Amino acid sequence: MMSRMHERYRKEVVPALMKRFDRTNPMAVPRLAKITVNIGLGEASQNIKLLDVAAQELGQITGQKAVITRAKKSIANFKIRKGMAIGCCVTLRGERMYEFLDRFCNVVLPRVRDFKGLSPNSFDGRGNYTVGLRDQLVFPEIDYTRVDKIKGMNVTITTTARSDEEGRELLKLLGVPLRA
Repeated sequence: MMSRMHERYRKEVVPALMKRFDRTNPMAVPRLAKITVNIGLGEASQNIKLLDVAAQELGQITGQKAVITRAKKSIANFKIRKGMAIGCCVTLRGERMYEFLDRFCNVVLPRVRDFKGLSPNSFDGRGNYTVGLRDQLVFPEIDYTRVDKIKGMNVTITTTARSDEEGRELLKLLGVPLRA
């Protein structure tokens, strides 16, 4: 079964983008490639239990098991050695990705305190968009009575767009609330 957001992409967004960017082939239109949700916990080097809780919460949020990420190199100032577990991430593709983006835009973002829309400047030059969240409590899946530590996270939306303009137009048409 196709999610609401995927259906909308196929029926409304593709024709609109083909018209806007003068494309004749629907496969040449930008689309979502993947969504990566990432929690970095530097303090997990002292307390490894924090990482287990973070991975479990990330699994609840995304509906997919989180992967523990390890340090690529040692950093003495932060007391981190190469290979230490310092975070967790989930990469969403296919229907789960569209389902997550739908919930993220319509349920999670309106719950963010003083939310006035996402910054339109967080594109990386290749049409990919990253947004940071201060706490995990904005997700309705998280039971706030069981949270011991507030953890921030990054949500990266990777697209096949060639430029920021194409990526911005794609996200706007999908219903991502970008400020004007």
